[in-house]
Amino acid sequence: MREVWGRVTRLLAADDPETGRLMRALMTLVLAWSLVVAAPDRDAVLVWSALAVAMACWLAFVLLDGRFPGPATALLAGGSAAAATAAGSESAAPTVFLFAMLLLFAAHMTPGMTAICLVTVADLGLLAASMAWFEQPRTAIAVQGAVMMCTVLFALHRRQYRRALQDRARAMALDERARIARELHDVLAHSLGALGVQLDVAEALLTERGDVPGAVARIRRSRGLARQGLVEARAAVAALREDVPPLPDALRLLADDHHRDHAVRAELRTTGTRRPITPAAEVCLLRTAREALTNAARHSPGLPVTLDLTYGARCVRLTVRNPLPGEPSPTGSGYGLSGMRERVALAGGTLAAGAAGGVWEVRAEVPE
Repeated sequence: MREVWGRVTRLLAADDPETGRLMRALMTLVLAWSLVVAAPDRDAVLVWSALAVAMACWLAFVLLDGRFPGPATALLAGGSAAAATAAGSESAAPTVFLFAMLLLFAAHMTPGMTAICLVTVADLGLLAASMAWFEQPRTAIAVQGAVMMCTVLFALHRRQYRRALQDRARAMALDERARIARELHDVLAHSLGALGVQLDVAEALLTERGDVPGAVARIRRSRGLARQGLVEARAAVAALREDVPPLPDALRLLADDHHRDHAVRAELRTTGTRRPITPAAEVCLLRTAREALTNAARHSPGLPVTLDLTYGARCVRLTVRNPLPGEPSPTGSGYGLSGMRERVALAGGTLAAGAAGGVWEVRAEVPE
């Protein structure tokens, strides 16, 4: 029973609240009830024939829409036209059929605007002719026509809104794919490029100098680079799939790994109210922290590192500080600043790095 309920819940959660299964089931019940209570006093054969055709078209639409939306919407238009031929009678059932089917036809994503306009004009003409046949006053004809036009305009508004949501979701999916490709390219280009350089050097040492120990050292270095690149690629994929813990927890794991691997103190301080941020910003800050820690271990071995994560009003800032063993070079050579700046800029943020008071500081700031 729990499994059945869970499946039903998932279906309803994925359903369109305006034109989905639940809405069609409710509309079917309403149309069936209108048939039950219908009692035409005049031209009952015409009314019941129109209602039978309209109900048959509705049921066929419900059954065919999932696999054949084009023919299904054509049946919907035919059902609204059939209902319009009897909408002038004293029974309310044809009017219910007409408005329900025309509303769904105009809100459906399959027919074009030309088809919607043609069906609306045809239904208006049939409605006016039916009301004249049943000797309804002209004011009633005008009111019914005005209500029908308002119904169609409302349906078109909802249709355009849903189409805008679909376009936005499609654009977000394309942006996400581009971000994933960019991040993986960054990881693989860095690791594989360094690996290729090491292997070229190892080959030169063997073929030109016969330096076997040096070549072996380069090959071992290549193995380490391959292992490190694999770890970074897996971490990037996990972050892009949002399988990583929240940003403060992920940074704490990086700090703990740095402490364990290099036997130095690595401290994380968090300021501000913790809150979720976009995956792009999170991946950017994690990669910046990882590279800053790698640079600290390379250029300031044995010295402590401090990470400060600050949640601001509209942005999140990460600052990584480590003492310098000596005077830094004026250009900050070897700190990989260009790659970090490019990565942060792609996330819409800024990065600053430099030495002050014997401390090297890397500060990245990205919008949420």
